[in-house]
Amino acid sequence: MGESARPRYPILLVPGLLGFVRVAGFSYWGGIDVALQRQGATVYPVRLSALHDNEALGEQLLVRIAGILAASGASRVNLIGHSQGGLAARYAAARCPAWVASVTAVASPNRGSEVADLLHHRLQPDGRRERLLAGAFEGVARIMERLEGIGPRLPLDGPASLLALSSEGMAAFNARYPQGLPKRWGGEGAEEVDGVRYYSWSGILQPQIERGLRRLDPGHLLCRRLARLFQHEAGQNDGMVGRFSSHLGKVIGSNYPFDHLDIVNQRLGPVGLGADPVGLFVEHARRLAEAGL
Repeated sequence: MGESARPRYPILLVPGLLGFVRVAGFSYWGGIDVALQRQGATVYPVRLSALHDNEALGEQLLVRIAGILAASGASRVNLIGHSQGGLAARYAAARCPAWVASVTAVASPNRGSEVADLLHHRLQPDGRRERLLAGAFEGVARIMERLEGIGPRLPLDGPASLLALSSEGMAAFNARYPQGLPKRWGGEGAEEVDGVRYYSWSGILQPQIERGLRRLDPGHLLCRRLARLFQHEAGQNDGMVGRFSSHLGKVIGSNYPFDHLDIVNQRLGPVGLGADPVGLFVEHARRLAEAGL
């Protein structure tokens, strides 16, 4: 990435469900932030609540954006969000478009996740099973928060997070914040709304037999198991998010050979032939720079 290819505005990396910046030496972004910085981009991985609804996360993100704009002197930022982080980015851009130059949703459930749908429908709202599941996830989130050891204790709401990621929750969210959303299933959305550019990319699980370290990758094995729950996008999902559900704005690609965690370089062993999750982010930084962003 040459001097002319550096993005004009800082890049904020926004994590998804149970997200963090770095825990016990493990980076959420798998070296993507470092690769972007080496190429000259100004990068800020941000920390939000590990479990909450899209609007609450978006409000937290707006606070982070305001602080970064004040500290850096930049007039706008580029938001790249993974999974639910893309939904928080959409909210922030819809509420304060003057602060946001672009939103890029990476494997984000813009129409909802079939996994969240199944859990939401099987668990009785405010029932015992929902409380137990929420308590377990919130417990994990608090442990990770302590291990991370940075920033204040953030609010958690497991049930709100589950509803927000379901098709029902996303339908309500999309009615309020439709910017960049395709008008037809599997299509592309407006590339620019209110001066904000919208992009997306995602992946699908590959049918090959796993070898080497991939057989020991717990994240990949989880995605393989969760992929069996999909019906509408069976065979067209990354284990957590459907390919076409992820579409937003200009679709860079939605069939990269990545599971939901591979796509942010959280992986053991190789992924699909010729696939490079880090390279996708570096190339996108160049794309933003060429667009004057």
